[in-house]
Amino acid sequence: MLELLLISADPAIAENCTLNGVPLHGDVQVVESFADFEVEIVDSFPDLKVKPVDSFPDDCGEWRFVDSFPDFTVKFVDSFGDFEIELVESFPGLP
Repeated sequence: MLELLLISADPAIAENCTLNGVPLHGDVQVVESFADFEVEIVDSFPDLKVKPVDSFPDDCGEWRFVDSFPDFTVKFVDSFGDFEIELVESFPGLP
């Protein structure tokens, strides 16, 4: 029973590449406050591999950084983020 509580307390990216029902691809705006997600950038063992793209961010982990009208917002933090990402040039998505 305790193990089940620990699993449910830790938000995990679902197999369909969503977190809390939000697809983790699309137009992303970096903000300093009131972000949808707080995200840590790491060099290894990420929860999601992110490839910045200039157009058509349709696949898991493809993010187009925008200044307005985002699909979701992120705030980059040094610790205790909602999930960790690794910035990649190819093969974005779930590790």
